[in-house]
Amino acid sequence: MRILSLLILLLISLNATEINIAVAANVSYAIEALKSAFKVEHPEVNVRVTLGSSGKLTAQIRNGAPYGLFMSANMRYPQALHDDNLTSTSPVVYAQGTLALFSVHEQNLSLDSLKDTCFKRIAIANPKTAPYGKAAAEALKKSGLYEQLKPKFVYGESISQTLAYAVTATDGGIIAKSSLYSDKMKTYKEGKNWVSIDTALYRPIKQGIVLLKYGESEPTYRAFYDFVLGEKAQHILKEYGYIVK
Repeated sequence: MRILSLLILLLISLNATEINIAVAANVSYAIEALKSAFKVEHPEVNVRVTLGSSGKLTAQIRNGAPYGLFMSANMRYPQALHDDNLTSTSPVVYAQGTLALFSVHEQNLSLDSLKDTCFKRIAIANPKTAPYGKAAAEALKKSGLYEQLKPKFVYGESISQTLAYAVTATDGGIIAKSSLYSDKMKTYKEGKNWVSIDTALYRPIKQGIVLLKYGESEPTYRAFYDFVLGEKAQHILKEYGYIVK
């Protein structure tokens, strides 16, 4: 039995296909679970992931980076690539991202609490380049807090960098809720270290997926695309704090 299993693994490795996909930083917390679930259905496929801000990944794709699929943090960037005739499909929404207010220190958190003197520095993703930063700025503006808090902001170039700042370099921050379900963040408790930010305070962060022309000759990209939009992957994304259909 063991020899048979080894032979099967050898055959799979000999026939393995590798695909390269570009993934927005906020999905970094869920991507390993997605890859593992996909691997069960497609053991012959190795999924290689490049993480980054959606804006920077879009620039790489425009410059010929070898990605066959793009999972963006919003719809703007995949739509721009579609308009540039660099995609094989029109962008569709695969999940809706959400925001959370986080601090390593246990306390009663709310957006209003960011005015307190204990919050000297606040991590926020760059609103100019990061969709989650734009949403955070919208939430603060709608709450009437943005201008007052602006001098406290420490900007991350991506939502993952913003999380790092919130944990190590600032007194708290507005982060992707999905990050709080990662193994490293599970020690922090809802209601003590973090609270969800009311989704009515910011426009929905509709995250887009698109197939790119680079991968047209490799059908496995379509398999991963279909998987992300399927029931199993949608359940995983929901477990990581996303809103799904």
